[in-house]
Amino acid sequence: MAAATKTAMESTQMNQSITPLSKEQLYREAKLEGLSFETTADLAPLPLPDIQPELYQSRAYAAIQVGTEINAGGFNIFAVGSRAARIRQVVKSLLEKAAIHRPSPPDWVYVNNFIEPHRPIAIALPSGRAPAFKKAMQELIDDLKVSLPAIFESEDYQKRRGAIEAAVRKKHEAAFSALQEKAASKNIAILRTPMGFALAPLSNGKVVPPEEFQTWPEEKQQQTRVILEELEKDLEETLRSIPRLEKELRDAVRALDRETVQFAITHMIADIKAKFADIPKVVEHVERVRDDVLANVGLFVSPQGEGLEVTPLAARVGSPFDRYNVNVLVTQADHGDGAPVVEELHPTLSNLVGRIDYLSFQGALVTNFLLIRPGALHRANSGAILMDARALLSEPYSWVALKRALLQGHIAIEDIAKFLGLQTTLSLEPDPVPLDVKVVLYGERLLYYLLAALDPEFGQHFKILADFDDEIDRSPAAEALLARLIASIAVEEKLKPLDRGAVGRTIEYAARIAEDQKKLTLLVENIRDLIREADYWAGQEKREVVSRADVERALAEQIRRASRIRERSVEMILRDVALIETSGARVGQINGLSVITLGTYSFGRPSRITCRVRPGAGKIVDIEREVELGGPLHSKGVLILSGFLAGRYALDTPMSLSASLVFEQSYSGVEGDSASSAELYAILSALAEVPLRQDLAVTGSVNQHGLVQAIGGVNEKIEGFFDICKARGLSGTQGVLIPEYNVQHLMLRADVVEACAEGKFAIYPIKTIDEGIALLTGLPAGERGADGLYPAGSINRLVEDKLKLFAKVRRAARESTELGLEVNKSDKE
Repeated sequence: MAAATKTAMESTQMNQSITPLSKEQLYREAKLEGLSFETTADLAPLPLPDIQPELYQSRAYAAIQVGTEINAGGFNIFAVGSRAARIRQVVKSLLEKAAIHRPSPPDWVYVNNFIEPHRPIAIALPSGRAPAFKKAMQELIDDLKVSLPAIFESEDYQKRRGAIEAAVRKKHEAAFSALQEKAASKNIAILRTPMGFALAPLSNGKVVPPEEFQTWPEEKQQQTRVILEELEKDLEETLRSIPRLEKELRDAVRALDRETVQFAITHMIADIKAKFADIPKVVEHVERVRDDVLANVGLFVSPQGEGLEVTPLAARVGSPFDRYNVNVLVTQADHGDGAPVVEELHPTLSNLVGRIDYLSFQGALVTNFLLIRPGALHRANSGAILMDARALLSEPYSWVALKRALLQGHIAIEDIAKFLGLQTTLSLEPDPVPLDVKVVLYGERLLYYLLAALDPEFGQHFKILADFDDEIDRSPAAEALLARLIASIAVEEKLKPLDRGAVGRTIEYAARIAEDQKKLTLLVENIRDLIREADYWAGQEKREVVSRADVERALAEQIRRASRIRERSVEMILRDVALIETSGARVGQINGLSVITLGTYSFGRPSRITCRVRPGAGKIVDIEREVELGGPLHSKGVLILSGFLAGRYALDTPMSLSASLVFEQSYSGVEGDSASSAELYAILSALAEVPLRQDLAVTGSVNQHGLVQAIGGVNEKIEGFFDICKARGLSGTQGVLIPEYNVQHLMLRADVVEACAEGKFAIYPIKTIDEGIALLTGLPAGERGADGLYPAGSINRLVEDKLKLFAKVRRAARESTELGLEVNKSDKE
């Protein structure tokens, strides 16, 4: 036990096999080999989409290429990766490049359905010709509104119409003249009264009053009544012929109007049909327009369209002539060659599949085919549409509508009011438009995996996964690539050029974000934000070029803005509110390390872990788990400790240990297994009754064979303990034990690296628990010899002896209990 009381310096000297990491191992500087430049102004910019695929995102680029070139159904693309990697911009650029080589899509228009006005007709036209069709129809109606009234006011038309009216009037007058002559021959007069026509007897050419008629002889009265009844029948027949004559007049005038209009519009219709003779549906529609114009001539010659026969309310919103207009839904006339690439940032149902607008008309909401609006699928038809998967799934009915459109192969304009049961009136039912589009969604990997697991139709529609890497291998070529990207960002954002040192520091920051010396992050947005802020600080210092100091200032300010909680945590430790020792040695007590993430900022924080042991049933009590503060991964790590102890010590006796482990002053959840090696050191210390150095902190998980495994957040954990030690004063013996496999992940702060280089702090790479316990206690761990025993005085020997003692104590206690039971049984007998 005397060895356990040696000073920390003596303990370090006894473990010369564990060498602290060198300065080069703690931080890998950017060399920028092969690049000769003073500032980024000397470098050729290299935007993300222009990077050769073999150097950048080759897997994702290849997936997008396959997805865009396969035209079969279901080969839509789901791009996954971090938003900070700017995958949206990259994917959009790649789609636009691929779209240039594809044919331009057709234009689509909606026209009036003269038979069923509530079902507008969709017509496809060759690319760019829809505006010409709309213009031709507008010119036709404008010409007709001028020419037809002039024709109807012409002398020739008026003569022909006057002749028709005169002929009909002559027939009408002839019928009355014949009746009047017949009545006069029988001394009967036909009188016109306010109530209509009446018959009265005549005497000497004068109408006989009723009083005088009553004085006539009965026989003469009867004869007159017979004549009146006969003439009344003739009068009734004559009056009955008047509507027929009026209808004959209308029919004759209508025929004349049709003949006149047809003569006037024949050449106009022929001109339009000639322009669009290659589009049968357009020709068919123009013929229907001609027929409707002939049937509704009054629309052009009567005020406000009084002669319009077919006037459904939906067709009369706005001008009465709208029925002949053309609604250009989508056209490529204003776009260049190639297929469209549409990005929909707000994929609501109406923005996706289109909508029908309504106008207030005499207290009611009405619409017509001209109020049909296109959706993103219409605009992207025959091309590609790009959407944020999270935004799409957040909008009610949009995801279902998209899948339905892909399955049916057409775009049906749907109103959300129908789904909600809020619409009970008749609305438009436009013809669906055939759909041929490449859908590209982008989002987080978790979202993709959830959809693949929970939506059985997802795999049917999205068969191509474009997985964007978050980092690339760090090599001279990769550093040169990132340097040119930095130059591109400076040009795009109109920032000051960065000098060589600033570029190097930015590349080193990219490695820190990747948490790997051998990787560089592809989270371009983070780099862009850093360059913007460094440009700001350079401007504050009146510099024309961004220096390394400006980048360092930007990083320091980013940390300062987010570090209020970290500073309070350090303050609590320094004021001994949270108990953390950085000197001396304690039995069963060790400094573990954890990472706290708040938003986008993460920092390390030391935590005291303690252990107490006694004879028991071989159970390690994790207090965090017992009170439900420990997560499943943390509990798994603790259970692994039982396997380690049972497999290494006192193999010939049952495990008779009861140990309790706790994170002291922990008031929130604990998750992860990165503290399992520290917990094991605490158990071994408690069993061996050997103190552990408190000037060292530990991180790393452990397996059942005692190998220390890699963990995450190693840089933050080291820096968190270093800050406490620095605040209290660096002693030269303080340091952190990390898994050997985490050495490649180190990209530490400059002050930590400098302290290690000066011997004021140390980072120890640990491969096994035996190496760690030797460093923490100053005693050798010991290996089992040929006699099956560990060397005397070694940690393993002390632990095994204690476990054997616990087993004896437990066995003795059990035997005493059994003996007591037998005595009680004998007394009862």
